[in-house]
Parts: sequence; C-alpha cells; structure tokens
Amino acid sequence: MASETTQNSDSPTVINSRTYMPRIIGFLCNWCSYAGADLAGVSRFHYPPSLRIIRVMCSGRLDPHIIFESFIQGADAVFIGGCHPGDCHYLEGNYQAERKIKMVRKLLERTGMDPNRLKLEWIAASEGERFARTISDYTDEIKALGPSPVAGPSPDMEIVENLLSAQKAVYNFRLRAIVSKERKLIEEGNVYGVKKSQEEFDEFFDEAIQTEYTRQQILKQLSKGALSVKDLSSKLNIPTEIVLDNIVILRKENQIALEKIENFTPRYISLLEGGD
Repeated sequence: MASETTQNSDSPTVINSRTYMPRIIGFLCNWCSYAGADLAGVSRFHYPPSLRIIRVMCSGRLDPHIIFESFIQGADAVFIGGCHPGDCHYLEGNYQAERKIKMVRKLLERTGMDPNRLKLEWIAASEGERFARTISDYTDEIKALGPSPVAGPSPDMEIVENLLSAQKAVYNFRLRAIVSKERKLIEEGNVYGVKKSQEEFDEFFDEAIQTEYTRQQILKQLSKGALSVKDLSSKLNIPTEIVLDNIVILRKENQIALEKIENFTPRYISLLEGGD
C-alpha cells in the first residue's frame, strides 16, 4: 500500500507509509546521550534520519517551556536523553529531568496531544548501539501516531491554544517549586517532618497542574475580549463554580479586571498584555 490511515488520540491522519518521516527534536545530555549518539555514528550503527539533535549540558537544565515550544513549532515528537540514574555529571540533574518530564506529560494530556510524543531515556556514552536502536524504535512509534495535529498548513488551533496555555503554566513558581521538592517531600518530609506518600504527592501535584492550566486558559480567553463566567464555562467546558473560584484568585492577583456589567452579568478582561 502506498498510503494508510492512522488513527491516534490526536486526530485521524492520512500519511504515506513509505515516505513519511517524523520530525523528532532530540535534547541530548553532553556527557552521556550525546556521546552515545556520537559513538553510534562512528560505529556506523544506522538509525532513521528523524532526529534533530540539540546538545544540552544536562537533561535537568532543559526548561519545560522549550519542550512546549518544540511542539508549538510543529515537532512530531520530543526525545530527551540523559545519564543513567547515579551517573549524572551534575549528581542529580537526571532526577530533575525526570520530574520535569512527569509534569510536562501531565499537561500534554490536557492539551489534546498524545503524551507518548514525549520520551525520556537514559543512555550512556558507551551505548551507541542502544542509542541507534532506541531512536529506530521511537521513530516507528511516532510513525504509527502520524504527524502532529499542530504541524503542517492546517494546524488544529484549539490544540495550539491549549499548548500555549500549558507553556505559560510551566512558568508558574508554585509548579516549579513542587517539581523541585518532590523527592524531599516524599523521602524527608516538609519543615514539620511530615512526609507524603507517592500517591498523596501525585494527587496534590495533579491538582496544582490542573489549577494553573485552567487559569492560563481563562487568561488566554480574556485576552481576546471581555467574557462572563458563563461564557468562560461554555468555551472551556469547565463548571461555572470552578471558573468563578479562579476568577476570584486572578482578580486578587491583578491579572484580570471587571470591565463592565452587562444585563446584570459581570464581564471580565485580562490585564496582561497579549495574555502573557
């Protein structure tokens, strides 16, 4: 067959199964995964030309904002390669990367993008053959998903807007603080010595992610013009009581303002330029 229809969680996509090659952005740790890629080349271990490599000093230093920017610009997938746990050149950089990717995947699920379009792997400098095999397998996986729903001449603008909201959410200081303290809260506890189980932490983290993502969605809509709580609830498919709770917080933080009352209904607008 010259072509096939691939159904995935993003959208149904028609692709040419013989010629389609995904665009995968690869962020590789300088000390391990990048060296592993170099060894794969020197050793002539073949893998598909799907990966666009960007060398970073440490996988833990990769900002989640950059991952979302890659998707917004049309990447079909993002691959992150770091040192094996315990082998990080900067001691705990790979643990930081793992926690950040966990947050980004949770946000991707909310945007409509398949979280499998983001992959984290530990690959050592001596594992050139494993690097080639990993990229080959991941390329096949992304081929099965098909092109990104926001790539090409007709991107899904709803998903684009969701990605922009998620990208702004990861700037939030509270989310970044929670990510950085996960290991400590579980293993050592808070300032009072109270520890959280992994299940308790995940529930708390999910709630924080959803709250910040919802607020960014609200700000994005209000940057386009004044809307009521009911309007926002309808546009975002969020219960009115949740919208109202977040409106109260955003007003206290001076991020939105009451623009007018129309037919006894308050209408709000963003105070942030361009919704930023």
